Amino acid sequence: MKKLLNVVLFAVLCFILGSCASGKHIAYFQNADSVSLEASKGLFDARIMPKDLLTITVSTTDPKAATPFNLSVTNTLNSSGVLSTGGGALQTYLVDNDGYINFPVVGAIKVGGFTKRQCENAIREKILPYMSKTENPIVTVRMASFKVGVGGEVKSPGVYTVDQEKISVLEALARAGDMTIYGRRENVLLVREDSTGQKSFHRLNLNDANLINSPYYYLHQNDYIYVEPNKVQAQNSAIGSSVTIWFSVLSVVTSVASLVVNVLR
Repeated sequence: MKKLLNVVLFAVLCFILGSCASGKHIAYFQNADSVSLEASKGLFDARIMPKDLLTITVSTTDPKAATPFNLSVTNTLNSSGVLSTGGGALQTYLVDNDGYINFPVVGAIKVGGFTKRQCENAIREKILPYMSKTENPIVTVRMASFKVGVGGEVKSPGVYTVDQEKISVLEALARAGDMTIYGRRENVLLVREDSTGQKSFHRLNLNDANLINSPYYYLHQNDYIYVEPNKVQAQNSAIGSSVTIWFSVLSVVTSVASLVVNVLR
């Protein structure tokens, strides 16, 4: 009976240690010293997509020449329906489903699929005929709605605005406080929607340094990163509040087994 009691206690101890053990492959880029980064050369440029919001500024030597192209939001309705002054914030332009914006004076301009620089050049060409030959306008375009989402086994899941219009998978995870110890680093899910509305899933292995050479290392606007829980966390979630009950039952069983051993001595 003593042997039986020892077996029970040993099994309970193994269960506890097994449940609390950390998952393997915690470190990112474990093979970093053996991976060539040749394919990662080149600077990333985000492409403008339907439903993006753009801020566009036109600068000229004569301020009056740029005025018709720099619309500002001066009057808005607050939550109470009262008209208030907006402080001269720049008007944003919504890219429609066909990739066009409706720009002052010139009308529709195709910008979908363009980089920021290409968009600036396209707008500049459209407004040049409306200016004197001595003017050399400077057009500045910014993406006002570049956001990515991060969820699952991270410390601070949420949607994050990217001001610099460029963010990698690692940077997105860092903004979310990084993965918890229970996140599956070898099977991170990237959900992406292209300019036609087609959704796609991509699996990323953050243990492998080859990720830096991947076309999915840099995120596009509206990408969503989901970190799956590992087996330990999944088991803990499945057990949930019943853990206390199970430990109570095991405690009772252990006490009964100990009592039986003492009686049979």
